[in-house]
Amino acid sequence: MSKPIFILNGPNLNLLGTREPEIYGSTSLADLKAMCEARAKKCGLEIFFEQSNSEAQIVDWIHDAINGSDGIIINPAAFTHTSVAILDALMNVKSPIIELHISNPHKREEFRHHSYTTFAAQGLIAGLGVNGYVHAIDAMADMLAAD
Repeated sequence: MSKPIFILNGPNLNLLGTREPEIYGSTSLADLKAMCEARAKKCGLEIFFEQSNSEAQIVDWIHDAINGSDGIIINPAAFTHTSVAILDALMNVKSPIIELHISNPHKREEFRHHSYTTFAAQGLIAGLGVNGYVHAIDAMADMLAAD
């Protein structure tokens, strides 16, 4: 029996739809979750979709995913550039990891150009807006089918 794909979202993503819509668009987090559930169902996958502004909570979910998921799609948001703790947790995950960003960090401030998370990820999707999540689910389905 397959395990869910964890889709983990970092700080301030609870403000999707209202926070800097020129960068992040107008889709709310609830709408994004529904979009991900629909795509996952189409791919024959189950998801665990969560968001937290707490680094500790994200680390705990990653720990849960070590044995409780078939893969992780993570948008660490601002923790991308700061969190060795999230990287260390991800390094213990044996299943596929895809790092995801709604915007393209390399077209933004220089401090956003460095990602700790990338060291643990098999793939990176950035700059495709919320549609990046759909692409990440498709990519995860392909990765799991190849195993």
